[in-house]
This record gives sequence, structure tokens and C-alpha cells, in this order.
Amino acid sequence: MKVSSYLCRRKRDMENERRKIIHVDMDQFFAAVEQRDNPDLLGKPVAVGYDGERGVVSTASYEARRFGVHSAQSVMVAKRLCPDLIIVPGHYNKYKEVSAQIHDIFHDYTDIIEPLSLDEAFLDVTSNKVDEELAVNIAVDIKRRILEETQLTASAGVSYCKFLAKVASDYRKPDGLCVVHPDRALDFIAQLPIERFWLVGRKTAERMHRLGIHNGYQLRQFSLQYLTDKFGKAGQLFYDFARGIDDRPVVTDWVRKSVGCEHTFLKDISRRSEVTIELYHTVLELLERIQKTQFKGHTLTLKVKFHDFTQITRSLTVNDILMEKAQILPLAKQLMREVDYAQRPIRLLGLSVSHAEVEEEKPLHGQVETWEEGYLPFEEMKVSPDLSKGGSA
Repeated sequence: MKVSSYLCRRKRDMENERRKIIHVDMDQFFAAVEQRDNPDLLGKPVAVGYDGERGVVSTASYEARRFGVHSAQSVMVAKRLCPDLIIVPGHYNKYKEVSAQIHDIFHDYTDIIEPLSLDEAFLDVTSNKVDEELAVNIAVDIKRRILEETQLTASAGVSYCKFLAKVASDYRKPDGLCVVHPDRALDFIAQLPIERFWLVGRKTAERMHRLGIHNGYQLRQFSLQYLTDKFGKAGQLFYDFARGIDDRPVVTDWVRKSVGCEHTFLKDISRRSEVTIELYHTVLELLERIQKTQFKGHTLTLKVKFHDFTQITRSLTVNDILMEKAQILPLAKQLMREVDYAQRPIRLLGLSVSHAEVEEEKPLHGQVETWEEGYLPFEEMKVSPDLSKGGSA
């Protein structure tokens, strides 16, 4: 390694060692709020979601998780796993209010806050408002105040980088606190199951296992070239994470990259008239969200999930800003015409607008690609009433 490269690396490592980052993650947030507000639910298996054939679990209480119930799971599957499961409809405005309370607490310690969702955030407390040298003391105080002011518990992870802080917050849930000191980071990572690494989902974990990688120590044995060959750009992150390297700062300025919505139907649809009606209502809801956020995007993306759960997206980029029904509806219909659903009934439709700026040399035509759930930030899922009953999305 060249001396200049080594010195730059060492300088960065020293700077990272001085950083103090906390990741706060609320415990079973939606379910905990429901149990707090309805004492009859305390100690019982609870899932927040739509109680219907097409319902999906948003959050499950720890009592329910013992039966294998988890978020993003079908409500029907959850009920089979836990026959006594209590399904509670979500109250998202209430969750947002509680989240705002929690963030007010965060701001008493630092303004360098990066929200990841309603129930979790990174805090950089390297320099903080209470002149506390130890980040763990701040984490303890934040947890205490959250409990006192909201009657909810939170778990916190403390370390010198975002990767380790996030992993640590999940390490001793619920109501946990875990600190990963720079001096102990490599030992901590070495015994860390590969499933706990950031960006390692079920499929990636399976690929890792086939390569003989089950923990951080085994991951550390592979070269950067090998990991990038196997995992593309993520290979660099895996290489760095295995060595306790994560330079990403806590980002306070969040820029909206898209606006979207989607509908899951109680019954699969395949008739052209049904699809047209649902597409129209999805466009109207998308327009409401665009007007509310004043988002100015140039790319319209159609998401389609079929009856067998296979998914595709189709996108169309134009020069004009997409903010009017007269623009979006014809484009949505054009994208829909490229979808063959005659023999593949549709379970879900979604639309989103993205790309605040037109990329140079971007083709102005539709393109087909595979869909991975969560890739585009579509907003809260809604279940459309049965069309045969005259309802609409």
C-alpha cells in the first residue's frame, strides 16, 4: 500500500473513532402504541394490519412473534401460525404524532438527526447540546425520556459508525442498549451472523452461505475483488463492513425522490374494464399526493403484482413535469397496455412519479424491469374494496 494512501486511510479511521452515533429503534412500535392505548391488548398476541384475505401485517407484538408472526406477512398466514392473534387496524396519524414526540426528544440533544422511518433514526452526538462526553449516557437518557413521555420502550445502539450503531440497536431488543467501542469492533463483527449485516436479506444470505460465509469473520477472509465480482457494488460495502469501516455521515437534509401509491385488491382483477377503473382511481390518488407534496418529477412508474406474486415495473420518462391528470392518465394507460394480464390476474397496482430532473440521454419510452419490493418508496398500502360491490380504490 502506498504511504499516501495509508495515511489517508488512517486519518479517516481516526476521525471515525471520534464520531459518536446513536441508532434509536422503537420496540414493536405500531403494536406497542395500540397496546398502550388499549390495556386489554397488553400481554396478548397483536398484529397491526387489515383483517382480510389480502391483509398484510404491518407490525406484530412480541407475544405474536413467538408464534412466527412478523411484518410483511400475510394476515391469513399469521392467523394460521397464531390462532389467538388479535388483528388491529392501523392508526397512522396517531403513530405520526407519537413519532413527532420522540423526535422532539432527540432535538433536545442534537439537531443532526437522520430519520429512517417513523420509529427509528440515527443521531450524531459527537458534539451535542448537553455537553455530554459519553454517547451511552445520552442514549440512556433518551430511552428514559421516551418511556416517561410516551410510555413506550426503545432500543438503542451506540458506536462510531452507522453500520455498527444500527446492528447494536437490534442486539438486545426489546428495551435494549448495546455499545460497540472502536477497540472491540472487529471482535464484535467477527461473531456477527451474516444475516445481521446491512443489505443482507434472505436471498443474499443464502448466496453467502453457499460461499461458506456465515459470520463477519468468514466474510473478512474474502478479497474486495472477489466480493465485488459476486455482489457488484454491494461487495465494497460488505468488504468495508467486515472491517468496521463505514464513512457515511448522519444526513439531516432529506430530499424526496418520488411520490407514489398502490392498491391491493380483495380479489384479483383481469377484465379490462376493472383494470381501467382501478388505474384511474390510482392516478387520482397519485395526483392528490403530488399536489400535497408539490413534487415535480418526470418519470412515471407503473408497478404490477400478479396473482402468483410475480411483479414487474414499467417506466416512462418525459420532458414535462408530471403534475396534471391530463398528463399522467394517458401515460399510465400507455404503460398498462404493455402489460399482458389476460392469463395473469392482477393482485396489486401502483403508480409513482420520480426523477426530479431529466437525466441526459434518457430514452423517452417505456422499459420493462423486474420489481423488488421496497425498491421504490411507494407509500401506505391500501386495500381496495371488492369491485363487485361497487366500491373503488
